[in-house]
Amino acid sequence: MARTAPKVERLADEGEAMTDALAAVLSVAEEKGTVTWSDVSDDITSGEWGRLIESGLLVDADGEGFVVDDPEGVRDALEETDAAPAEGDDDEGWSTWDKLAGLATLGLFAGYSLNSVRDAIGGVIDIALGPLADLLPFYVVILVLAVFTGSTSSILQDQLMDTAGMQESQAKMQDLQDRRKAAKERGDDEALERIEEEQMEMMSEQMGSMFAMFRPMVWIMLINIPVFLWIYWMVFGTGMTVDAPVMTFPLTGEVASWQEGVVGPMQAWIVWYFLCSLSFTQIIRKALNVETNPTAG
Repeated sequence: MARTAPKVERLADEGEAMTDALAAVLSVAEEKGTVTWSDVSDDITSGEWGRLIESGLLVDADGEGFVVDDPEGVRDALEETDAAPAEGDDDEGWSTWDKLAGLATLGLFAGYSLNSVRDAIGGVIDIALGPLADLLPFYVVILVLAVFTGSTSSILQDQLMDTAGMQESQAKMQDLQDRRKAAKERGDDEALERIEEEQMEMMSEQMGSMFAMFRPMVWIMLINIPVFLWIYWMVFGTGMTVDAPVMTFPLTGEVASWQEGVVGPMQAWIVWYFLCSLSFTQIIRKALNVETNPTAG
């Protein structure tokens, strides 16, 4: 059936344990015609058994056990899933481009400590941003850049972060905790042992989810770090030849230099950038209906 492959792919996304469980159930079903929980209880967990039934790949055979729906389609889909790692370039959701972006981001971090790297990055970015700085007051330039980085960060998080998968993972862990509590109250040691096995597997899946969460951050930093370094280059380097009048800050009053401390040791340019970034990022997320909270319903 055409619907079988997507179902198997969704199980594969949950981890190798699910495809192994499906393969074990398929093997027994092909040998005996039907399969029951007792036939495979030594090879798979009760959670995996329930997930196979929930997926629709394992269906009730009128009280005589279960059968695999479209066994040939399941077999073909499993073979394609096994071949996928050799053909693709994903590693916990990271493509080759993601990994290259990560390496580039690590290189950009050198700009924070090496003047030569910072000057090089600032000079290159100035080709695009220099005309803007000539046209507008510098505080407006910082505001525009804060809006730009806030917009790109929100969009990248929305597009690259699997909030639905994270929410589902949290729901599964909460369900396991509830089941564990119930089994403990009724003194069911066998159920507790199975649930603990499922929790260990879920912890492994959550580690993979945490690794995948860093994927949007890599792309965000790849955009934000050069912008931030350009502002630094303008304030401290050769970019801004005149320490022009800055602006009047709330509470602190007029600030004469972008290098002047405004909030303790935090200088004016940093405070203004983060005020603009935090404020406009919230507005942008509301306007674009961007959701990055996996617990939101």
